[in-house]
Amino acid sequence: MNRAAVTEKILSAKRLKKLTWKTICAEIGGGSPTYVTAGLLGQMKLRPEQAERAAKLLGLGEEETLLLQEVPYRGSLPTAVPTDPLIYRFYELVNVYGTTWKELIQEEFGDGIMSAIDFDMTIERLPDQKGDRVKVTMSGKFLTYKEY
Repeated sequence: MNRAAVTEKILSAKRLKKLTWKTICAEIGGGSPTYVTAGLLGQMKLRPEQAERAAKLLGLGEEETLLLQEVPYRGSLPTAVPTDPLIYRFYELVNVYGTTWKELIQEEFGDGIMSAIDFDMTIERLPDQKGDRVKVTMSGKFLTYKEY
């Protein structure tokens, strides 16, 4: 058994039980929907109580439940440049606006980075008469480079 196989089993159970990520995250609880979904997709680890609730909801066995609690090997994209159109748009945003984000963040905060570990993200649907919009809000702790 490996983590990729657990992810496939989770996706299959979600499909067969006609569950949404929103429903799954509410049942599992104990973390943001982004974090819990990432955990179920193999990019984060779940706490034991979260893993147990996920196992019950999704019909996972003991080894699969333990795998949900292990620190994963992160990075799930199969290629350096993503080919999925939705994921590619985020790649495109970084290519077009990455240097702008870097300049504006470092002008405001100094020489450092935004943490992807101490990090929150929400995804919202914004109704619009021209077509609904996707709002992604990211908030990461600023980490200053230190001189030694």
